[in-house]
Amino acid sequence: MTEPGSTRGSESPEGVLVAEITLDELDGADLLDRIGNESDGAVLVFEGRVRDHSSGRAVVRLHYDSYREMADDVLRDIASEALQESGASAIAVRHRVGSLAPPNVSLVVAVAAAHRRPAYEASSYVIEELKRRLPLWKREEYADGTSQWLGGQTPPVSQASPEPQTGQEGG
Repeated sequence: MTEPGSTRGSESPEGVLVAEITLDELDGADLLDRIGNESDGAVLVFEGRVRDHSSGRAVVRLHYDSYREMADDVLRDIASEALQESGASAIAVRHRVGSLAPPNVSLVVAVAAAHRRPAYEASSYVIEELKRRLPLWKREEYADGTSQWLGGQTPPVSQASPEPQTGQEGG
């Protein structure tokens, strides 16, 4: 997990202002203030918020957990791909982990582009791809005291060579 304003691992690709998993409270206005320039005719912010219901059940809290060693890199890749696919000029993405109650913000995506279509396309791409690829899991806690883990993406197992056998003579 990264500290606010820093990057972990490789540097962010050009145009990706921030892509991180955080424990910090999220505010779309913070990213809105940091994105876009005089060439951008469209700047948008999407906030994903915790709802008080799901599938007809009253939700009192969500708990997000992630594979933190991998999640920032995956999120950075998704943001970079969104820029390449859409032609937007800048993007910032933050996803919160931990326990959140309605109406806490769990996701913020901010995009700047010359026109509205690339901005919406980039934002939509990020949201759909993070649901598909981000190593992040969500547990819903319900008003009746029960809870349930929902979806999530398990990181792929690498195709590493088998571990060498110990205790065997070579030959």
